[in-house]
Amino acid sequence: MSAAHLGIVRVLTSDDREFVGTHGRVIAARYGIATESRCIPGQPHGIHDADTEALAVPKIVELARDLAADGAGCVLISCAADPALAETRAAVDVPVVGAGSAAAAVASGLGGRIGVLGLNDAAPRPIADLLGDRLVASVRPDGVRRTTDLLEPGADERALAACRRMVDAGAEVILFACTGLTTIGLADRVRAEIGVPAVDAVLAAGLLASYALH
Repeated sequence: MSAAHLGIVRVLTSDDREFVGTHGRVIAARYGIATESRCIPGQPHGIHDADTEALAVPKIVELARDLAADGAGCVLISCAADPALAETRAAVDVPVVGAGSAAAAVASGLGGRIGVLGLNDAAPRPIADLLGDRLVASVRPDGVRRTTDLLEPGADERALAACRRMVDAGAEVILFACTGLTTIGLADRVRAEIGVPAVDAVLAAGLLASYALH
């Protein structure tokens, strides 16, 4: 693989290579970028609170180092909380993109009031800090506390219902603060069924990575 490929750090552990590569395939299809996806070990439910984030930080840094050493021209941390972003940038000599801050930047560029859909009732700090007073609502789908919960039957409908609540509260743009929402392909349904822009954190990060690589 050429030095121009994107290395993707998945923070959800899985032995299923097809699953691990989901975000890379979405980015490759949209932006024509070659990708390589790897996941950190020992976290089958990903990052969903402060403890799991702290546990993941050294694993993310180590995996990013490996990807950069193996020729990645840019590294993407595919988690909307931007875990280990500063530490990883300090550890490697290639650009590092965090999915959360990328999504916040794209959502801000669209203008208007922004609602955040994630795994917690509060938006991840990197997203909240960047959005400032444009953030009008932050919710999680009923019954969803970990990214793996989004794979359960009916989770997509509950996620759509949460988006509708935010639009009713005044949101004009929906920002996905969980990259698991990419895995279930929710953005197209938000646009089609609710009628507002939906900013997918993985695709937003892929957009910024495309600038770093080209």
